[in-house]
Amino acid sequence: MSVLIQDEAGRVLLQHRGDDGLWGTPGGGLDPGEGFLEAAHRELREETGLECPNLALMGLDEGLVGGPEFYHRYPGGDEVYMVGMRTHGTLPAAALTGARPDDSGETLALAWFGLDDLPPLSANANVASMNVLRARAGLKPLPLLPFPDPPPLSNHLARLRAAVGPRPLFVPGASVLVGNERGRLLLLRHARTGQWVLPGGKLHPGESFRACAHRELHEETGLRAVRLTPVQLLQGPEFRYEDSGIWDSVGVLYRAEEVTGELTLPEGEIAEAQWWTADELKGAELLGLYTRRSVEAWAGQTSPSSRASLRP
Repeated sequence: MSVLIQDEAGRVLLQHRGDDGLWGTPGGGLDPGEGFLEAAHRELREETGLECPNLALMGLDEGLVGGPEFYHRYPGGDEVYMVGMRTHGTLPAAALTGARPDDSGETLALAWFGLDDLPPLSANANVASMNVLRARAGLKPLPLLPFPDPPPLSNHLARLRAAVGPRPLFVPGASVLVGNERGRLLLLRHARTGQWVLPGGKLHPGESFRACAHRELHEETGLRAVRLTPVQLLQGPEFRYEDSGIWDSVGVLYRAEEVTGELTLPEGEIAEAQWWTADELKGAELLGLYTRRSVEAWAGQTSPSSRASLRP
């Protein structure tokens, strides 16, 4: 989770990091059950001593973080793929005189920098965040730091659960709204639970939310979408599940556009597929709050121009 703060001159607030001696935005990981905006306020307060009243989540097109370029190796040797959201807010330049970082040593210094005069940046998460702001200012993007190819697909979450036991885990994933020209939504009946879900699933290490949505759509339905448009972020303490441990879901909902292919279901995982009208969905046995909120988003946003060209 990254906190992008700009002053009245458009300069960005950067933190001189204590771990690698480079510069980056305030930010960090979420605590169990914590939302992105709540975490952003906490991290900004811990790392700078500042409060930003207008801090807000960025739009999904600018705010989402995920993909192979977000690999990072910390000085201690830990390797991660960063996944999350950016937040943005503004403060007057004079606010920095009241900055009081905590005493953890994470922050060596704080300073405002022009977007065309940035210091050496730590990790591609910071380079990419600066490129979001530079694009807004009409500046060319900075080159990303080198990063390795993502690992082969594996049952990563099962191995992680075995390592940490029942403690809470954040599970990022993506789901897809597939509508047709008759105003119906495609749902899949989960073989294990018998309840109805959207096409979707969990990210693999190094995978972006959009790449996950494309992959899961094809694996679970045989369909492909020319475009996937992000619709909604579904994350927060209400999206906690307890199934062989505690899982805090971090999901991005996409709308499929220009869908092609023949509906084909994988054996074992999906029992059947069905197209639903908005009225029929009111009586459907949907799998959890995540699916219910996703269906509500579709019911609120579907229109003839956003429907795919498929017929059931």
